[in-house]
Amino acid sequence: MLAIRLIAEPDRLDALVLPVRPADSTAGGDTSAAPLSTAVAPPDGAAEEAAALAPAARLTGRAGEIHTQLRPGRTPGRLVLLGIGGGDEAAWRTAGATVARAASAETHITIALPAEVTQAAVRGLAEGLLLAAYRFRLTEAGDRPALTGVDLLLSDPTRYEDSVATARTTAAMTHLARDLTNTPSSVKTPQWFTDQVASAAADLPDLRLRVRGPAELTTEGFGGILAVGGGSASGPRLVELDWHPANARTHVVLIGKGITFDTGGISIKPVASMKLMRKDMAGAAAVVAATLGAAALRLPVRVTTLAPLAENMVSGSAFRPGDVIRHYGGTTSETTNSDAEGRLVLADALAYAVQQLKPDLLLDLATLTGANSVALGKRTAALYSENDELAAGVLAAAEAAGESAWRMPLHTDYVEYLGSEIADLYSAPAQGAGSVLAALYLREFTGELRDRWLHLDMSAPSWADGDQAEVSRGATGWGVRSLLRWLADVN
Repeated sequence: MLAIRLIAEPDRLDALVLPVRPADSTAGGDTSAAPLSTAVAPPDGAAEEAAALAPAARLTGRAGEIHTQLRPGRTPGRLVLLGIGGGDEAAWRTAGATVARAASAETHITIALPAEVTQAAVRGLAEGLLLAAYRFRLTEAGDRPALTGVDLLLSDPTRYEDSVATARTTAAMTHLARDLTNTPSSVKTPQWFTDQVASAAADLPDLRLRVRGPAELTTEGFGGILAVGGGSASGPRLVELDWHPANARTHVVLIGKGITFDTGGISIKPVASMKLMRKDMAGAAAVVAATLGAAALRLPVRVTTLAPLAENMVSGSAFRPGDVIRHYGGTTSETTNSDAEGRLVLADALAYAVQQLKPDLLLDLATLTGANSVALGKRTAALYSENDELAAGVLAAAEAAGESAWRMPLHTDYVEYLGSEIADLYSAPAQGAGSVLAALYLREFTGELRDRWLHLDMSAPSWADGDQAEVSRGATGWGVRSLLRWLADVN
């Protein structure tokens, strides 16, 4: 991971970044963008040069705008002007991401920060730098960013140490979720995933891990997980990871869909739709990474994560459309489409959480429906909950983290579509509103926690077709940042 140092005196000035504020268009204000005064004055006339360069380069100061000036034979050798927009955390996050990408050919850069910069702004800057510097490759071939170190120049570095440490943990856990999701499914079996969780958890104290294999799942009645995983030579698993600090007053259960590859089963997908189905466990990756992050940050909240893991394959033992599945606790589902498998494994985990763990709050994340992107596009998750306070808290955390979610309705008149003539529920009604109906189906398994449950359909934002600010092409790790923000405020 990119190394970030907090320093009061620069000891290496190959490239110096100076922040530029936007033009002030208010009456009587300065109408040209200009560099901000920094806590530590830059050397060799760099501040004066930057002041003259900003208007000459027609900079606006918008967040992420960047301009580089070469200064041969002088220190610094390269002067970089960086727009910081309104100067809030989100703008600094965007600015940091821009620097990480634009300066990837540098080996080291120094960023001079304003004297009045807030701790939140420094956290945003650090997160932008670290997240945008992410790359996933299984081969050493290809270009890799040369940038390995960034110095943040501040008058009082110790004041910002906690902010950068939090950013570093958040980025590390987001990287973990991205790595898990990006890994090809030829490697990523349910057992492989559990091994990765065990390895990551081993480095953190006060974490308890339990993994159920096919035999235990059968004995305990996890019919949904067994049905979905029954067609694969790689048997299903249920990961239960528990962070239980002594001072915790609130118990949160996080559940993440963990389909390590989804062919669609007997209701097989077209090839074009199947190619990226290694990402169908992004929900499980997010909740596991968030729980590991909560432990690393020592957050005073108990977090139990459940990751039902299965590979949805086609074989003689695969479950069929029309089968009736008995879930944990006894509720039955008539399966109408084997490509609607995620809700079946989540149903088992939800029922288990309600009946055995009895948490205060219950959240699930899942790459559940293509309808998510139809309704909200590729960058926004669909949020469902009957609890206004819980929904508002998660939405606020997502906004602060730089992730996007939108609250969707749980229409009661759609519940009738879930009725089956031969089972308790119809798993995948075809009357439209696919994301809403999937959420309504999951709600049937929340029991007494119905009013303390929240569902995030994050199929769309779990994957990016290209680089965008701090998001790198491929798996985004969506949800890790939002969950860590939200868990830090749960009491």
